[in-house]
Amino acid sequence: MNPPLPPPRPLTHLDHLESEAIHVLREVAAEFARPALLFSAGKDSICLLRVAQKAFHPSPLPLPLLNIDTGHHFPELNEFRDRRAAELGARLIVRTVADAIARGVAVPAPGEVSRNRLQIPTLLAAIEEAQFDCLLGGARRDEEKSRAKERFFSLRDPFGQWDPKNQRPEIWDLYNPRLHPGEHMRVFPLSNWTELDIWEYIQRERLAVPSLYYSHRRACVRRQGQWLAVTDLQPVRAGEEVRELSVRVRTIGDITSTGLIESPADSVADILAELRLARVTERGSRADDRASATALEDRKRQGYF
Repeated sequence: MNPPLPPPRPLTHLDHLESEAIHVLREVAAEFARPALLFSAGKDSICLLRVAQKAFHPSPLPLPLLNIDTGHHFPELNEFRDRRAAELGARLIVRTVADAIARGVAVPAPGEVSRNRLQIPTLLAAIEEAQFDCLLGGARRDEEKSRAKERFFSLRDPFGQWDPKNQRPEIWDLYNPRLHPGEHMRVFPLSNWTELDIWEYIQRERLAVPSLYYSHRRACVRRQGQWLAVTDLQPVRAGEEVRELSVRVRTIGDITSTGLIESPADSVADILAELRLARVTERGSRADDRASATALEDRKRQGYF
């Protein structure tokens, strides 16, 4: 007589979140002809890529990875991006802001340093070029108040713009993927995840992340109430004091606006312990988001991620 089977393992909250994200990814694969996954090599897109692996296993990823390179990325980020795509055998499409500027697609304003705004026309041009009808992103509702207005399936009009008042109802996990000519959909499978969930998932799945997320020594200057990295793109100004600090990032963007936090956390366990005591949102360390109360929402309305 065979011994009785052990009782099934109770599902954790991460299992439920992963299952929800897998469902959304499979809906995208079923409903759209030319989807792509936005892969920045940040922690959220790393988790999204891992969930996509599980959603379509054992088949290879049925969609390409798309990255908009500002030219102001931390070198560690681009190295990780290229290596991870190669490991998975995934098709990686990179479009650069520099090329968009050269072609007149993106036009920098006089004195503009950050290239975050210039990602918008670069992304929209990439969508038009490849005729993508859906872009998967790793945005989460807890990041920032404008992110909380997104649905899982978020419609963009023929100009790539987002109207938060024109969102479709999502009842009982039913999504409306219908598009009119020129429109495309942005889909956010990790909408119900939190920053803490992301790091718990990274720990559970033993995912590699760029070294920038862990404590490291870096030359910094204090500017706009936060520590910023000293680089060729961000030289020291007259009167500023350069300090060598142990820092890490919580969210990575343009090198000129990514704030660094002082931290000794050099492991995922340390980061989780640190986050459980944090009282500032992760995007509170992004200078471009702090420019005004509606900075991110304004960019999203124009076509930002």
